[in-house]
Amino acid sequence: MKIEIIIVLAILVLGCSQTINSNDKKVASNAIESPRASESKPKVSFTFDDGITRDIAMYPFEEWNRMILTALKEAGVTATFFVTGSNKLDTKGRYLLKSWSNEGHAIANHTYTHPNFNSETMTVEDFEEELLKTDTVISEYDNYVKLFRFPYLKEGKTEEKIAGYRNVLSKHEYKNGHVTIDASDWYINGELIKFIKKEGIDNPKIDQYKAYYLQHILERASFYDSLSYQLTNRHINHTLLLHHNLTSALFLDDLIAYFQNEGWEVISTDEAFQDAFFAETPNTVPAGESLVWSVAKETGAYEHLLRYPAEDSRYEKPRMEKLGL
Repeated sequence: MKIEIIIVLAILVLGCSQTINSNDKKVASNAIESPRASESKPKVSFTFDDGITRDIAMYPFEEWNRMILTALKEAGVTATFFVTGSNKLDTKGRYLLKSWSNEGHAIANHTYTHPNFNSETMTVEDFEEELLKTDTVISEYDNYVKLFRFPYLKEGKTEEKIAGYRNVLSKHEYKNGHVTIDASDWYINGELIKFIKKEGIDNPKIDQYKAYYLQHILERASFYDSLSYQLTNRHINHTLLLHHNLTSALFLDDLIAYFQNEGWEVISTDEAFQDAFFAETPNTVPAGESLVWSVAKETGAYEHLLRYPAEDSRYEKPRMEKLGL
């Protein structure tokens, strides 16, 4: 199986290289040189967003949720789970939070209804309400932490809103649960679910989705690590954004192994968030995206490398279609 995955990965990489659009070509031609292999290892931790409580594509909720927890346990790492509060009040929601907290994973805040805070209709008062409603839901769990993650990584579109949101976080003693490595796992997840519903869970083509997923995550991780290295002259402790979804359930164990095989050290998020890099507060307008992206954007020196939005389905859709995924 490992040999098959490596072969598929090689095919995918070649295929992807042929499907880069003109903007991607500009980025590729100005790619940042990776740190030398002889230097210290890059480090990555895993964070998960949202918290779904439904069955997915023939997989019962309790089963696919347990698959994620098992992969983390076998790797010996703890994660941070940024959850929305609106669906955590019933039996399944409470089961989900308890299952993660009991395994030692931090339970953090991801708003109540997952709004986009770059929307002109959102107010600072709305933001505070979203924060506090979910705080009430999660604060009863042993591993509750006062970390907040903005939905879609959108942290405000005007200076007034940005300052207002940050003041609310400070007022309630919350810290921003920044992402340093962003990706589009959610889009691959959606395409995989469509395929499984049509072709079934035993179709061998699922291995191609797995290979694309692994290649995509490592490609984005390498980009953000190289960029952060240029900014800091060191490997920072990274927080990777994944989602509580089927790709995490099916592929997380392979992803962890893939990172390790590529020379990365896998760490827990409690260690990752201790990195001094997370104290950065870039003055970018609009605010948000990966913290690495924002810090680089603030310098004005990396415009040739920074696309907006930083990650989106528009970048992966044509590449996957070209590969028949």
